[in-house]
Amino acid sequence: MLAKTLGRSVIDKTGLTGTWDVTLKWTPDELAPDTNNDTGSFTALQEQLGLRLESQKGPVSVLVIDSAERASPN
Repeated sequence: MLAKTLGRSVIDKTGLTGTWDVTLKWTPDELAPDTNNDTGSFTALQEQLGLRLESQKGPVSVLVIDSAERASPN
């Protein structure tokens, strides 16, 4: 869910298992005004859930399309 919200890959290194139901409140970074009172997603995760997001290089899945052709009529 975080990957879709943040628009980047997220690798879970918490070691937590199972399904968790949490409520996280923050102002999306691209909409946050220039004040120190708004909480971005990285800060919200740490303050509200005790989780820290780190920007790192890591493995990602990539789809490579070598060629594409128009479908022939049947």
